Amino acid sequence: MSLQRLARRAGLGLARTGSTAHNGSGEIFLAFSTGVRIPRQLAEIEIQIRLVPESSQALNVLFDATVEATEEAVVNALFRATTVSGIDGHILHALPVERTQDILRKYGRL
Repeated sequence: MSLQRLARRAGLGLARTGSTAHNGSGEIFLAFSTGVRIPRQLAEIEIQIRLVPESSQALNVLFDATVEATEEAVVNALFRATTVSGIDGHILHALPVERTQDILRKYGRL
């Protein structure tokens, strides 16, 4: 259940970048853990698993980190994208980094 709650926070990170997740936009959020390793051949009948309780305030730190990491991933993708051309001569231009930074500075966002 904690991983479901964690995955839902990714939408908040998208919202910080201006996404409103329109119908059909296709956002899918996955969360998985690599913290528990279960051997193929168990030597014992029981294994111990450590979990963060659902009511733990420690989850808030993870929620914040999820939102911030998602927001940063979107911003990084925008600034690292390159101009591409597609079928029938369609062109999608890369974000002009310097011009964008100038605009952000002008409006006190950088």
